[in-house]
Amino acid sequence: MNRKLAIVIGLQACLIVILFWVLVFYGKDEYEAFTKDSDDQIEAPNRINNKNGMTTITVSPATQTQSDITVTPVKSTSYQTGLSSYGNVMAIDGLLELRGKYMAAKAEADISRAALTRNRSEYSRLHELNLDDKNVSDKAVATALADLKGEETKASAAESTAKNITDSMRQSWGDELTRLAIDSKNNTLLQNLLEYKEVLIQVILPFDAPEPASNSNLNISPTASPSHVIKADFISRSPISNATIQGKTYFYHAKTTDLRAGMQVNAISIKPAANQTNKSGVIIPTSAVVWYGGKPWIYRKTGLDLFYRLPVNTDIEAENGWFYKGNLKPGDQLVTNGAQLLLSEEFKYQITNENDD
Repeated sequence: MNRKLAIVIGLQACLIVILFWVLVFYGKDEYEAFTKDSDDQIEAPNRINNKNGMTTITVSPATQTQSDITVTPVKSTSYQTGLSSYGNVMAIDGLLELRGKYMAAKAEADISRAALTRNRSEYSRLHELNLDDKNVSDKAVATALADLKGEETKASAAESTAKNITDSMRQSWGDELTRLAIDSKNNTLLQNLLEYKEVLIQVILPFDAPEPASNSNLNISPTASPSHVIKADFISRSPISNATIQGKTYFYHAKTTDLRAGMQVNAISIKPAANQTNKSGVIIPTSAVVWYGGKPWIYRKTGLDLFYRLPVNTDIEAENGWFYKGNLKPGDQLVTNGAQLLLSEEFKYQITNENDD
């Protein structure tokens, strides 16, 4: 009896399991169909389209307001092209070392000249006494003459050393800096260089660039911070070339405490060459530029709810943005707040497409 009951219970259990899996099998298709219908009902509208090879984004005015997407019309401007080049901030320790050697040689020469004047007077006195009935011995006169010749030799050697140092200084630092270095009086430029109130800059200009005028100047900026513009005044030619960039080299000085020896700088002439003209274009605000693929892009609004992304260049920096001469005209609406949001929307669309594939 117990055996029959166990068999009945086992058959019932198997029947229940079989019925369960039958329900699962036949209900799966209906569940997936229902889920798909639900997804189709809640799927967000496609905002990304491709028109004439250009990706456009459609954003309703209400969504623009909610996402704080704002646009700004670009303004026309003109840009005066100038001679653009490079340079580097120079350390002046070599100039100071030569200056110290020169000053030491000059001091020795001055001492020798003073001794020479004294010995010449002493020799003249003894020589006169010797002629006056031998009031002093010939030996004393000969000793005085030897001392005189010795001081003449020492003075000549010291002056020759000072001249050689000056020539060496001129070969490395040019005439004007040499003149400043050997000047025993305090001069403002050299003192400012010593106190780090000014810096010395070697600027490399193209071989076809005109020779800078004595009162000319340049705008320089660190390569790491192009917007930090500093005026630099011309000093003289630089006799030594730059090891990195070939061209004509010149010395400039700038009143600044921000630059350090060894820094690389950009240099742009303030007064352009005669054959250079104004370029017309627009200013792209800094806030309008987004970076994608290592390149700068902007979003332009072309309708009530239509935006498209286009590439720009940022070669010429201007105040609060970049000067751009291309497929933009004054009055075009650029997204200045929310451009990154539009770029993210493009990325999301691309990822969705990849998942669908």
